[in-house]
Amino acid sequence: MPAFHLPRLTRATAALTERVWVTDEHGQAVEVSVPAERALTVYVDKRELVTLMTLGAHPEWLVLGYLRNQRLVGALADIESITVDWDVGAAAVRTRAGIDRIDERTAQRVVTTGCGQGSVFGDLMADLDQIRLGDATLTQARLYGLLNAIRLQESTYKSAGSVHGCALFAGERMLIFVEDVGRHNAIDTIAGWMWLQDAATQAGGDKVFYTTGRLTSEMVIKSAQMGVPIVVSRSGITHMGLQVARTLGLCAIGRAVNRRFLCFSAPERIGWAPDLACAAAG
Repeated sequence: MPAFHLPRLTRATAALTERVWVTDEHGQAVEVSVPAERALTVYVDKRELVTLMTLGAHPEWLVLGYLRNQRLVGALADIESITVDWDVGAAAVRTRAGIDRIDERTAQRVVTTGCGQGSVFGDLMADLDQIRLGDATLTQARLYGLLNAIRLQESTYKSAGSVHGCALFAGERMLIFVEDVGRHNAIDTIAGWMWLQDAATQAGGDKVFYTTGRLTSEMVIKSAQMGVPIVVSRSGITHMGLQVARTLGLCAIGRAVNRRFLCFSAPERIGWAPDLACAAAG
């Protein structure tokens, strides 16, 4: 991608945790880490758009992915710059030609089941029939390798808890791991990161998306909009999430811990090897 198409981004990374004193079960004072949480108000061409609650690890990627997944911006070249200033808790987005019909497109909001974000714009489920996912598959052995990579990943969750993690894989290779106070923020951050990479990494057809959170309809749709045909969750799936996944032919794998998992949709995308699970159980 030509360099002049890339927006100018600040690098306003913030501390992910804070140390606090608490009282344990023995009545003793102990110092522990808790996840940082801060409000980031997004302004597009000086117009206030939304306030996101976030850890603040990669706020520019988060804003970029949010605009992408809400389909407010169709191309990376449409954005001139994203400037994050934690002193005022704001992200200023400057576009090259404005966002067409922004008032109309942001007027309808739908309250979601997510945390850390709270609402999405009402047309997110529009044009599902235009999404085309590739024919990628995932072997059971690679699935287990992916879950092991997550198990070994150093994380804020291990040290402080109370956050969601998301990751993008190519085969068993973890391309990026992101944590935030809400799974929507984490997937939006990954979407923003993908947009800034080379063409091969931008293409989601050969990728697998992992999340610690449940697979709601909006999580499934966001994965599909990124072109990723296989999603794996440590948690379960909602009924609407399942309906959307089946409509799109997206493979949704849930309750995936150690060697156990449930394939809720598109089982044809899995290269099954049940003996691997049986061997572990034995």
